[in-house]
Amino acid sequence: MGTATIVNRQDPAPPAAGLPPRAVRPCHQSLFLLRSHHFRALHLASSAPEPPEMSDDGGAGDPLSDDQKLEMAVWFLSNAPAGEIHYVAKDVRALLGDDAVYEAAAAEAFPEYNKEHLLALELPDRSGDIIISAYGELDENNYLDPRTAQVATIDHIKQTCTKLRPAADEELPSVYIEEFRCALDVELSKYVGEAYPKGVCAVYCTSGKDVEGPGADFSLAVVISAAKRSPQNFCNGSWRSIWTVEFNYELQLVVIKGNIQVGAHYFEEGNVQLDANIDRKDSTILQSPDDTAVAIANIIRHHESEYLSSLEESYLNMSDATFKDLRRKLPVTRTLFPWHNTLAFSITRDLAKELALGK
Repeated sequence: MGTATIVNRQDPAPPAAGLPPRAVRPCHQSLFLLRSHHFRALHLASSAPEPPEMSDDGGAGDPLSDDQKLEMAVWFLSNAPAGEIHYVAKDVRALLGDDAVYEAAAAEAFPEYNKEHLLALELPDRSGDIIISAYGELDENNYLDPRTAQVATIDHIKQTCTKLRPAADEELPSVYIEEFRCALDVELSKYVGEAYPKGVCAVYCTSGKDVEGPGADFSLAVVISAAKRSPQNFCNGSWRSIWTVEFNYELQLVVIKGNIQVGAHYFEEGNVQLDANIDRKDSTILQSPDDTAVAIANIIRHHESEYLSSLEESYLNMSDATFKDLRRKLPVTRTLFPWHNTLAFSITRDLAKELALGK
């Protein structure tokens, strides 16, 4: 069952510093929650991630403590739309007026934000891109790129790779596991290159990396990240999918479980956000590394294409169904407003008399 959230702010907020003139700050708005796979049911809900609550200590007007400022700053940074954390950070820093608190908040929020959004960064030697994900994390600042067998040091706040070194043997899977991992990486790269104009993918070994041959179970993780950034046109979007691939030798079975997340933000003279996600599960038989890789890639291709088609179908029907449901069909009086005879209302007569209309 998939879910999607559309965030819509009716009253535009003041322009955010660093964004184009008509852009608005994407924070703490009303939202409409659309549930079910094809978004058929519509519910009004409160904002998903709630801002931190202030304690009852002290009265209104008391200055916030540094801890409270830190908590609020981390919340705003962590909930920035995809690709917009630096815009939010600029505003947060200006509002705080305290570099020490801001730097502490940034140090806490940026690493988690980068991992959550599967940020893709170019490697210093231009050999490719590395995805910042929990699967490749060796420590807070060092991440493994399994395709090139290198470890990149990341500056999370600047969102750049600063150093690169060869991965140590203990940081890499065995030759047997690498055969499966590499074969799947090749097939996934073909699919991502065809499906996503600016997509990046990676395949990690998550368990059993020391398995030397047939007879034991192991697991891989597939990470796909694609983003479209167009702030000059007041819109940004991202596609993130994570697929866990479990190899069961006894059953000769490969189980594939995936989660797809789609985000979009449109902020020209308003603030509309889409946050959709869905879970998928499938399986295939365990074969040779090359044949298994082809089967897994085809399964991922099928499910992602199917979900994309369902989203496109929902958008086509949205203007005729969903958005009409957001509007009250009749006013609270349960009668239509007589636009053809507005003089029937005393306020119209009073205004006409006051302004001497019709004379």
